[in-house]
Amino acid sequence: MTTPGRGLHGRVLDSLGPAITAGAYPPGSVLRTDELAQRFDVSRSVMREAVRVLESMHLVESRRRVGVTVRPRAEWNVYDPQVIRWRLAGADRPHQLRSLTVLRSAVEPAAAALAARNATAEQCAELTECALGMVATSRGRQLENYLFHDVAFHRVILTASGNEMFARLGDVVAEVLTGRTQHEVMYPDPDPAAVTLHVQVAEAVREGDADRAERLTREITVGALQELDILAP
Repeated sequence: MTTPGRGLHGRVLDSLGPAITAGAYPPGSVLRTDELAQRFDVSRSVMREAVRVLESMHLVESRRRVGVTVRPRAEWNVYDPQVIRWRLAGADRPHQLRSLTVLRSAVEPAAAALAARNATAEQCAELTECALGMVATSRGRQLENYLFHDVAFHRVILTASGNEMFARLGDVVAEVLTGRTQHEVMYPDPDPAAVTLHVQVAEAVREGDADRAERLTREITVGALQELDILAP
């Protein structure tokens, strides 16, 4: 389904993007815009707009007299939320989930420690509200509702760290949490121990206990990796 508001070029992207990230067009493949426009039944201007978006993600590059060439995977903007979404939708999902979860395990504990030092009263209150929302939706197969609070919780941690680079990873973390839920790489109800850890992290941040916030957040990310061993080996 085409993402609302993206129009014709969105329809092209929703087909071409996943195909590229899934390897249907290996690196070095040349895509002819005229042929693609005909295939997708769109104008050349629409096709050019779609290509510009793919270029911004570093998935392809355009060369005069050559065409649109698929770039090597090492050059892709793997932090782009849309690229993450496409990769999670394909056969690369287990590797992508593991890669993103390892990234979280490296970043989020440090962010939580900083949040314990830097969070404002408003951010502490928001973090507590998110944690309580997770508790309230952790039973009865309410994964979509739980996801809402889970994403918000981790965004607050990254933002409250006071580090602008960590804060910008909020969309990346949101995509991996969303991907786990949408592709059923989650238990029907979240692990109670993980839910409790989130509550404890909120407490540690509120109390300014950086060491405890870091340790507890590391337990959360280790648990997420262990779940992948079972659900997406």
